[in-house]
Amino acid sequence: MIAKKMKKVKIQNTADSWESGEVGRDIKYAKAVDKKIGIQIDDALGLQMISIRLEKDLIESYKLLGTKYDMGYQPLMREALKRFVEGEFKLIASAALERQKGVKPRVNPIRKMRKAA
Repeated sequence: MIAKKMKKVKIQNTADSWESGEVGRDIKYAKAVDKKIGIQIDDALGLQMISIRLEKDLIESYKLLGTKYDMGYQPLMREALKRFVEGEFKLIASAALERQKGVKPRVNPIRKMRKAA
């Protein structure tokens, strides 16, 4: 018998190989972490589990966008919420500055939507 020589492929264990998904993304290596470790990770990242009811269409839209941006839909939702809050704080700060200067502040678009509803 002639043994076939198989070429061993060595995958470089670098940050780039992890980030690109060359290593670490195979489902056979995935496992759920212990609940205690999960809590420690959430605490270290400043995350808190919540429960929220959303329209199925909205969730599907986030999943589609997540595919486009190569990220999960939940991290994408978290990012969208952060951006919304940052934008609202900027509007509030801008309105406060305009009041100080004696300029009439712009109408908040969220209030416009509530009045229209």
